[in-house]
Amino acid sequence: MSKHHRRRSKKAGLPPGTLVHIGEQKIDKIGLSVLAYNADRLVDKPVQCLEECLPLAPGEAGVNWLNVEGLHEVAEIERIGNFFHLHPLTLEDIVNTLQRPKFEDFGEYQFLVLKMLSLNGSNHEMQVEQVSLVFGGNFVVTFQEGAKGDVFQPVRDRIRSPLSRIRTLGSDYLAYALMDVIVDNYFLILERMSETLEELEDELVTDPDQATLQQIHRLKRELLVLRKSTWPLRELVSAMQRSDSELIQQGTRVFLRDLYDHVIQVIDTVETFREMLSGMLDIYLSSVSNRMNAVMKVLTIIATIFMPLTFIAGVYGMNFQYMPELRSHWGYPGVLISMVAVGIGMVLWFRRKRWL
Repeated sequence: MSKHHRRRSKKAGLPPGTLVHIGEQKIDKIGLSVLAYNADRLVDKPVQCLEECLPLAPGEAGVNWLNVEGLHEVAEIERIGNFFHLHPLTLEDIVNTLQRPKFEDFGEYQFLVLKMLSLNGSNHEMQVEQVSLVFGGNFVVTFQEGAKGDVFQPVRDRIRSPLSRIRTLGSDYLAYALMDVIVDNYFLILERMSETLEELEDELVTDPDQATLQQIHRLKRELLVLRKSTWPLRELVSAMQRSDSELIQQGTRVFLRDLYDHVIQVIDTVETFREMLSGMLDIYLSSVSNRMNAVMKVLTIIATIFMPLTFIAGVYGMNFQYMPELRSHWGYPGVLISMVAVGIGMVLWFRRKRWL
């Protein structure tokens, strides 16, 4: 049984809303950082206590963005949830890192779960991290598992620019921007996969080996993860577009429509790559089978040529006294010449039959 399923079994029988961290602990201590901004003001700093999480007052224009790294300290997550008046079921989903992407409207705030994908710098393997996003009237809270780095740096850079358009828009647009940069990063993953697929195609044509098969299976697993991350995302964005919540402004819905198109592009590309990999697996198996057939063909031809030669050698290897050829002066070279002639004749016959 996997570690995740063992941790999930601890929730059996517990009341709904009970907080149990399910997933891998990726950092030692939970970290908090705030980026609060409006058109004229910017606050960018790490924070130590929740009282510092809202530099902008509720009536003040602008957005407070609190980023939380680390979900294993359940008591701290509960304190943050109480500070922002989050429902216990929301907190329960946040600390469960096996959630599928989804969107829920709780009236005073919107709750989203997404999968953030990134490439490992050393071996270019795909890493998956769950991101939970909550946004209300003037705040956005993002919960990350705490892996090294995230894909939100372009959004932070735009916020730090005083002339950026995002500085004049609300929390719903920031939520869209964070979702958009996550989806854009999917295209980087797909671009790397496309390059790997081209290399695999060349290997399949030239000299496929066991490493090629392992690479195909690794890509199939990564595409399965990517597919699980993107298919529910289509429903998520569509639900946000259809939502009649006042937290999502009409101007943001236009951008959500564009985000929906990007998600569809990712899904189409993933399905295309899955079909290509299935075809590559068939080509690999056919190539291995053809190679085996070629080897068996060569071995069969060699065995067939040597069958009459073995027969001749066996006949003249018998030690009977009255074999007339045994006393012939030219018997030995004559038998060798006959054997060579038989071998050449069989090769010529095979060529005539186009077996060679």
